[in-house]
Amino acid sequence: MSNVLDAVLAQYEKTKQQGAGPQFKMSQDERMKKYFALILSDKEKSGQRRVRILPTTDGSSPFKEAWYHEIQVGGQWQKFYDPAKNDNERSPLNEVYEELMSTGKDSDKELAKQYKSRKFYIVKVIDRDHEEDGPKFWRFKHNYKNDGILDKIIPIWRNKGDITDSEKGRDLIIELNKSKAPNGKEYTAVSTIMHDDPTPLHVEDDQSKAWVNDELTWLDVYSKKPVEYLEAIARGETPKWDTEKGGYAYGDSTVSSDTFGGSKKSSPAKVVDPQEDAEIDTELPF
Repeated sequence: MSNVLDAVLAQYEKTKQQGAGPQFKMSQDERMKKYFALILSDKEKSGQRRVRILPTTDGSSPFKEAWYHEIQVGGQWQKFYDPAKNDNERSPLNEVYEELMSTGKDSDKELAKQYKSRKFYIVKVIDRDHEEDGPKFWRFKHNYKNDGILDKIIPIWRNKGDITDSEKGRDLIIELNKSKAPNGKEYTAVSTIMHDDPTPLHVEDDQSKAWVNDELTWLDVYSKKPVEYLEAIARGETPKWDTEKGGYAYGDSTVSSDTFGGSKKSSPAKVVDPQEDAEIDTELPF
């Protein structure tokens, strides 16, 4: 059993039971090409995607763990990097969660769920349908019922060994279908993940090495909002991008307020954020 397989299985068993800033400046168009998102088009009822997980250069698990809040802002669901659980720094959204939980009211406890961050896995991959884009990042949620994407991948790893190996690893074949949420809205769900026969990462060794040694990290691709931004979200505001000053403007006066947990909570208005993570969570029917 390889060291990588040991690392992956140890990580999986641990999570089943229980940061640094970006190095590269990227435009929004460049960032969008670095997302591996499993989304069926409106015309598709089912589909298939093929992906290869890249090996790490240090033999560690390729599945990086990160915590994100999922909150509706301006009518759109967005993910926000949790500085508390990721970096042991202050998190205004966690402060709202703790305040709501402390009131003892059932209604506040229910509302607090919206502010609780959740664990995600991020893995570096090659999208076989778009190899020209180079390495991408696939982010998916940890499933506490042990029925998530990682739970579908681990049996393949156990039975077939290190699927990230550059010479004799395996592509993953992901079967997708449209499902409906209780509210009737359709979303893309992962039904099955299968494996292909062993193949080299690329027929050209130089290209394989370039992909494996690519220095881009998930921290370069997924935006980390400043604490002022998270404070505005916690207040119910929708931060707006001010082109003239090249930064976010806070204190939206167009929002309406309602009371919860003894404090004011605002309903934000819709805005366009140039760094918005437009990836849709394929495991949540948003």
